[in-house]
Amino acid sequence: MSEPAKEAPKPVEEEKVSPAELKKRAKAEKQARRAAQKGTEGAPTGGPPAANGAPTGEGSSNQQGEQKQKGQQQKQGGQDKAGHKRAGSQAQQAIPIRRRPSQGGPALAAALASVAAPKEPKKENKQVELFSHLYSQPRRHTVEGVSKDVHPAVLALGFQMSSYEICGSSARCVAMLLAFKEAIQAYTTPVGTSLARHMTSHFLSPQIDFLKTCRPISESQGNAIRFLKKLIVEIDPSVEESEAKSYLCEQIDIFIRDRITVTDQAIAASARTQIKPHSVVLTYANSSLVSKTLLQAHADGIPFRVIVADARPLFEGKNLARTLMRAGLEVEYTPLSGIAHAVKDANLVLLGAHSMLSNGRLQSRVGTASVAMHAHQADLPVIVLCESVKFTGKVALDSIVLNEVAPSEELLLPQSSGEDAFAEDKDDEGGASKTKQLGDWKEIKNLQILNLMYDVTPAEYIRMVICEYGSLPPSSVPVVHRLANEGV
Repeated sequence: MSEPAKEAPKPVEEEKVSPAELKKRAKAEKQARRAAQKGTEGAPTGGPPAANGAPTGEGSSNQQGEQKQKGQQQKQGGQDKAGHKRAGSQAQQAIPIRRRPSQGGPALAAALASVAAPKEPKKENKQVELFSHLYSQPRRHTVEGVSKDVHPAVLALGFQMSSYEICGSSARCVAMLLAFKEAIQAYTTPVGTSLARHMTSHFLSPQIDFLKTCRPISESQGNAIRFLKKLIVEIDPSVEESEAKSYLCEQIDIFIRDRITVTDQAIAASARTQIKPHSVVLTYANSSLVSKTLLQAHADGIPFRVIVADARPLFEGKNLARTLMRAGLEVEYTPLSGIAHAVKDANLVLLGAHSMLSNGRLQSRVGTASVAMHAHQADLPVIVLCESVKFTGKVALDSIVLNEVAPSEELLLPQSSGEDAFAEDKDDEGGASKTKQLGDWKEIKNLQILNLMYDVTPAEYIRMVICEYGSLPPSSVPVVHRLANEGV
């Protein structure tokens, strides 16, 4: 009896691998590649690397068996086989490793030297950060580094301006034009060029640059410079040099006469009508226009009294008070701190100007805005006396954008007795105080001294502006500026 035929063995079904198992295998292969890489560089990893990239350590033989069996099953699948080939090729690639420098290398020596070297203390910045854009180079007081093209008359003027021997916008403008007049008379046009081309860029510019290093140019000086440059450019090249120089000097004299001298007389005559008999006129600092107005009113026989308010550091009001007293006027001199009491006795406020801005605001000596504010609160008329040459097209709402920062040392009190506001009481043993004098303020930590030259008075505090074109409200300043300086 024949035996029944045996059934053929069923083919082994391909093992299905879950995504979690694939992720686990990839992680194991990554650890194996890292271990193999460390082994090639001689770094100990706890044991020799196992075959087929298997991890070393406890249970490595079991893991090798499992991976071998799984590898045989995966040979039937093309996707797993290609993945193993890519993994094997990646394991053979060299991975760059950043190495630490040797202990005796130059990098370590330099690092140790930088640590051992004593650090210099950081020098404290004594400039007020809010006004940092106004700080320029220190005022020049010597001829060191001055261009050889600067005329001696301009040199003398610059030093007089920096030391306040010539102070005031109008006085500085007149002195500058007279110095330029002397320089023009000594000027000689080089061979191969014309006066109109050479004088503006190679002769006049060095004079102006030097004056700027002594003190910033005022608005009246700027308008005068633009006027002079326009004259030079319009000179016909065919005109003889001597004739051109005579023409320029003549036009400078006309500018001084028409825009400043005669203008001041007209303004003083118009402003003097605002002073009533037995009135009290309040003014601040020293304005040449205010001084001429008060002297003319006194010469016309009007009885009145003057209150001069003044402040540090220039004390310009002292000169005005002396001038008025010598002329026979009754003068009261008061510090700016007493302005609230002074406005109670005054009937009129006359103020000078450094410049009139296009938004109707007044830029004048610092402290002017405080005087105008107290007068406005007391319902006193505030009248500004200003020539049109001081009008400008600039606009400012505060005293930060447009201003001049003077040296801080000018605010220091004279050290006559060796004591100042920063001196402390003596100790119990009668020894001197350890606090530094204010004269050494740059060595005092966290101390900054700001010395501003001008402030800005709002237009609503000003009742009237008197110029050579008449009496006008502050809102008409830009119109007069275009009318007076359009051709400048």
